Amino acid sequence: MVAKTAAFFLMAVLAELGGVYAIWRWRRLGASIWLVPIGLAALFTYAVVQTYQPETSFGRLYAAYAGVFLLGAMLWGWVLDGLRPDRFDLIGGILVLAGITLILWGRLLYT
Repeated sequence: MVAKTAAFFLMAVLAELGGVYAIWRWRRLGASIWLVPIGLAALFTYAVVQTYQPETSFGRLYAAYAGVFLLGAMLWGWVLDGLRPDRFDLIGGILVLAGITLILWGRLLYT
């Protein structure tokens, strides 16, 4: 279950960040309007991917995913925008990762 959840989280974060980034590039950077339907399709894909999660508790799933999104956004900014995380980003990332682990680990212990 852990591998499946992680795989769906990875697919979801790539789709969500990709969709938002496409629309951001159009809106804020003047890129082609064709990025809008691409971004919307990616955001729709994100929503559908999340429905395949094996976790049945909506609240727990999205609480953990919020942390995955935060880490993904930090990595996205580093890789695509060249914004290297500073020590506060890294400390925050470690805390977020601990939170994700605690939420999902608690679910595994009590199922």
